Amino acid sequence: MTVRMPDDTAFLIVDVQTDFCPGGALAVADGDAVVPLVNRLAPAFGTVILTQDWHPPGHASFASSHPGAAPLSMAQMDYGPQVLWPDHCVQGTPGAAFHPDLETDRARLVIRKGTNPALDSYSAFFENDHVTPTGLAGALSELGIRHVVMAGLATDFCVRWSAVDGRKVGLAVTLVEDACRAIDLDGSLEAARREMHAAGVVRTDTAALLAGS
Repeated sequence: MTVRMPDDTAFLIVDVQTDFCPGGALAVADGDAVVPLVNRLAPAFGTVILTQDWHPPGHASFASSHPGAAPLSMAQMDYGPQVLWPDHCVQGTPGAAFHPDLETDRARLVIRKGTNPALDSYSAFFENDHVTPTGLAGALSELGIRHVVMAGLATDFCVRWSAVDGRKVGLAVTLVEDACRAIDLDGSLEAARREMHAAGVVRTDTAALLAGS
């Protein structure tokens, strides 16, 4: 029998979208391997929340919006340094859709982020200026959530920022490591692990979580 998580614990599934999986515009290696694990974990939670990158065409974080800029190069924005990505998760396109095998019916909320054409948003809680909220923290407070368990894509970007920001807004945060995959851009995975550890993010795996340990 599947373990049942406490009512004050939510499952946050980060950006399990077609463009982040093999064959997508910004594919994370082995990204689709998280899908069966996420589907296995979700029934243990009373509150399941999905995040979804949802960029307008011509978003400022796209390399194509900066003439001469190469994908995965860096740019300085008003809000700080920004990786310039290949066009991905454009609103209403197949690449922005959730992975077709991801079971989404349990989701209570879908948080769409990156919708401001001038401002990227890795975190589920704040846009990349670290000030503008997505509304997730308020929603979790209203629902009585004090602990968030996270999985999804990618460990070193959207999952990392969401986990650290979850701690900043006062939540306990647990990362299910085997239900995540990373881009690992110039050492970003190890940097993410260090930052999450320093923030007090707890690391576990699917088997341990479902065993209640």
